[in-house]
Amino acid sequence: MTTVKSVLTQKDGTLISVRSDDQVVKALLQMRDNRVRSVLVIDDGVLVGIVTQGDCAIKVLLPGLDAKQTMISQVMTRNPITVKLADRVDACMGLMAGKGFRHLPVIDGGKVVGVISIGDVVKDIIRDLQLNVGDLMGYIMTDGPGG
Repeated sequence: MTTVKSVLTQKDGTLISVRSDDQVVKALLQMRDNRVRSVLVIDDGVLVGIVTQGDCAIKVLLPGLDAKQTMISQVMTRNPITVKLADRVDACMGLMAGKGFRHLPVIDGGKVVGVISIGDVVKDIIRDLQLNVGDLMGYIMTDGPGG
């Protein structure tokens, strides 16, 4: 299984973030414009939270609040669980499944360097399976051992 670092190399590297004192509408616009389902909440270079589409729907839309007047700090998940570049993707998948997360911020040297999503994990698994199938097909086509 691969590492978080290898998964991040498959992405464009853009960090999408807002501040905790921004309005929720800013996070929603970032999600829409960047075609993502979560944004990091970073204040003065420090990760303080994460906000997802689900947070916005459940904590703003359902109670009838105005996204243009509700602050990110009111709806974000504070102090999110993070992973490191050297962490294995299968461990991240277990963490996501066990905790019900779809996004994990990635930290390196105390700085946020990216986010991996459950979609990124699935794509990585598919890539590994395709490589394995290719290897097996090559093995079969060369008549196997002792050909």
